[in-house]
Amino acid sequence: MEVLQTHPWAYPALEVVHIFGIALLLGNLVLLELRVFGRGAALPVAELARMSLTVAACGFALVVTSGLLMFSSQTQELLANRAFTLKMLLILLAGGNALAFHMRGSLQRLDTTARALMLVSTVLWLAVLTCGRWIAYR
Repeated sequence: MEVLQTHPWAYPALEVVHIFGIALLLGNLVLLELRVFGRGAALPVAELARMSLTVAACGFALVVTSGLLMFSSQTQELLANRAFTLKMLLILLAGGNALAFHMRGSLQRLDTTARALMLVSTVLWLAVLTCGRWIAYR
């Protein structure tokens, strides 16, 4: 996208959208994780999950959309960047982890495996975030 390379505010504005999406995604996943670990036991899991996962999905949509636009403006540089490659791999792992969490009905069980999968999710997303910051310095 040429506008991202020529307009002085376009790319920074897109980065703000990306960061806002990350905040929505991670903030809501951590909120749900706290509930899975037993905090806020008065909050019904199903209702909290419905709200938190909906907002997290909106955040993920913002991240994907803004990320694809940023990627399109510097494809070759990003494909050669190891931090970017690792970030993409970690996102795939986080998606697989989320799939495993939901396919096994972890929100209904709230057992040790559910807690382990939630913890893995948070660690993976924090690693994604770290790699995202590292991209600029590689």
